[in-house]
Amino acid sequence: MTTVVHPGDSLTSRQRLVYIIVLGALTALGPFTIDLYLPAFPALQQDLHVTPAAIQLTLTATTIGFGLGQLLVGPWSDRVGRRYPLIIASLVHVAASLGAALAPNIVLLGSFRMLQGMGAAAGGVVAMALVRDLFGGVPLVKMLSRLALVNGLAPVVAPVIGSQLLRFVDWRGIFVFLIVYGIVVVLAAVFFIVETLPPERRRDLGHSTARARYGAIFGDRIFVGVAIIAGMSFSGLFAYLSSSSFLFQEVYGLSAQQFGLLFAVNSVGIIIGVQTSSRLARTIGPQWILAWSTAMLLASSIAIVVLDSLHVGLLGILIPLWFFITACGFGFPLVQVLGLINHPGEAATAASVLGAVNFGLAGLISPIVGLFGIHNAVPMGSVMVITSVASILALWFIVRPKTVPALTS
Repeated sequence: MTTVVHPGDSLTSRQRLVYIIVLGALTALGPFTIDLYLPAFPALQQDLHVTPAAIQLTLTATTIGFGLGQLLVGPWSDRVGRRYPLIIASLVHVAASLGAALAPNIVLLGSFRMLQGMGAAAGGVVAMALVRDLFGGVPLVKMLSRLALVNGLAPVVAPVIGSQLLRFVDWRGIFVFLIVYGIVVVLAAVFFIVETLPPERRRDLGHSTARARYGAIFGDRIFVGVAIIAGMSFSGLFAYLSSSSFLFQEVYGLSAQQFGLLFAVNSVGIIIGVQTSSRLARTIGPQWILAWSTAMLLASSIAIVVLDSLHVGLLGILIPLWFFITACGFGFPLVQVLGLINHPGEAATAASVLGAVNFGLAGLISPIVGLFGIHNAVPMGSVMVITSVASILALWFIVRPKTVPALTS
């Protein structure tokens, strides 16, 4: 007789597949909202008659909104359940996407982009909380690795899709696409998502007040450390995402479609990283895999700076950049596992803090690249070096790998 330890243990393979597809779509809404319009940056600059820095600020507004939205949705979801916060926030996203599509100037576009980010925040937070409600131990690693694959792949795939959309529509059409995507998410939440946090668990599990929930999370040294690692790694990736359209299209002369193809190639690195690390984590502690991946982040980012300074050319950037992105893929599922494993009673709050740190730091750090001017890859690579060093320090001096307990099966 098999003992069901977690609710998800009783799900059939088909039911798990449905959860992966639906939750993957929810998780991807945020990255798609942020990154789908990256190939349109040069067109936006010409149409709205603004500087590249002003265009990058709309990206910053979106990421900050995404971070703030997660901080709101996470505790709300722990208090009232998963479905209603997801549905309401996704409707906000649809309305904000309509506003962005009709925005006549950069100020209104930035404002609606922030609201878009806040509305899209629910997808990733609720998806991770749903998985934590249903699974634990190694099964939790497997399910989170699927979501991490989507979460890591979506920011890289989104510009590929955006570049293809620009063959048929202008930049406003990209926001129409996001309206449709948001409506699909709302319908998925209504028809496919069941409530995994019943009223008795809202009262009996976790910590009853927001102060207690946040106190439990920030009192967990391992959580704090992996949150820093996640935020810094994502900021390094975002330095690439926010500057790449100008770097590769204007400095190196790639077309929007060639730029999209470049992102497609880099997406392979994300897939390899996530899938490999999720399998290794079944036998090797996630913290030790993070030790390797953070070192790879640093080595790759140093190579970008050195090779570009030596004027090696486009391949001198692309090859180490691919390894940097692959190392990010290795880390994505592991920080989620280590961040959520000790917080089943406040899973959505913990997930929201992880997401807020990721996108908040990325929104603050990535514009630094634009301040130095995008005439070569050195500013982008230098930001990657700094974030990689911060990740390594957080792992060894805050998380302290030897103190992390082993996962259960």
